[in-house]
Amino acid sequence: MSTQYKLVHCTINGKAVEKMVDVRASLTDMLRNDYHLTSVKKGCEVGECGACNILIDGEAFNSCIYLAVWAEGKDIWTLEGLLSPDGELSDIQQAFIDESAIQCGFCTPGFIMTAVEILETNKLYTDDELRKLLSGHLCRCTGYENVFRAVKKTMYRRQGKEIDF
Repeated sequence: MSTQYKLVHCTINGKAVEKMVDVRASLTDMLRNDYHLTSVKKGCEVGECGACNILIDGEAFNSCIYLAVWAEGKDIWTLEGLLSPDGELSDIQQAFIDESAIQCGFCTPGFIMTAVEILETNKLYTDDELRKLLSGHLCRCTGYENVFRAVKKTMYRRQGKEIDF
């Protein structure tokens, strides 16, 4: 029995790419193995932990349960794409550092990509709404409160407001 392959055209971190992929391959595998985007972590591989979270057409997805062939024509962003051309961190990346929202770091890229989706709405969410929006991630180091603070502070700053905890 032979493996089937399909040519996939998409945009990854602002760059148009094309790749022949196994029709059974996950988007996680394509991003990590073919494009060396190691911020896309392999955690549970069943869509439960959020470590592989990326943005597809502006929406956060667990790439481990998203087939690579489904990426055809999509605009995909990983943590690597958030850096400015001169290597400067985005505001949410800096907020994670400032709030010590990084412990072992394994869950961090997925959390940040979800935060990007949240922040791009330009809404001011309540604490309960924000916690629910971040709830699709598992952190073994229990860094949830610091992650919450980093996202909330960035949300307020983007609205031109300051917040103290």
